[in-house]
Amino acid sequence: MKISYHGHSVVKVVTESHTILIDPFISGNEACDLNADTVVADVILLTHAHNDHVGDTIEIAKRNDALVVAPNELAVYLGGKGLVTHPMHIGGSRAFDFGTVKFTQAFHGSSYTEEDGTMIYGGMPGGILLTVEGKTIYHVGDTALFTDLKMYGEMHDIEVAFIPIGDNFTMGPDDALLAADWINAKVSVPVHYNTFPVIDQDPKAWAGKVKTGEGREMEIGEEMEL
Repeated sequence: MKISYHGHSVVKVVTESHTILIDPFISGNEACDLNADTVVADVILLTHAHNDHVGDTIEIAKRNDALVVAPNELAVYLGGKGLVTHPMHIGGSRAFDFGTVKFTQAFHGSSYTEEDGTMIYGGMPGGILLTVEGKTIYHVGDTALFTDLKMYGEMHDIEVAFIPIGDNFTMGPDDALLAADWINAKVSVPVHYNTFPVIDQDPKAWAGKVKTGEGREMEIGEEMEL
């Protein structure tokens, strides 16, 4: 299995049989190296409804006939746009042919803004525990620090955790370091930073301060193999 990072919170997981995109915010994301018109995806996983996470989901899913797995209200909304969706909710898990998805809590908001400015309620935001080929990846999603992250770390043997460090909209670097300790992943990767001036951070410095497991700044497009 190969995992790559593509700016903001965009993560790609490639297995022997599937390509999985998480929060594919590509168009309008200057940090992203992917092309929304050509990127391949069998599955799209969404943590919540904010536009900088839903991103190009509608276009990518239609072009690839991809399955979209998302929190219930967001999945229902996207289903109304003609996508093939599977709704889930916080605490629920389900085994798919590409792996097992479990949604965790995240303390954040969740709404989708239409082109005319209309805001659509997107249900509860979440984090995603994705287990493929016996290995678990934790995309923490957009969230504040909360103590149940320690519980998730105790319940799951997590290989890689993608943790937001941007501050302002999510936890900042100091809280994210504590989150990395609690999650107890073998590798912790910072995400959700430097896309906008208000979330400018130093990912390399943050990674160097991680005490539990390895902290790793992933360059845009960089790939790791599990």
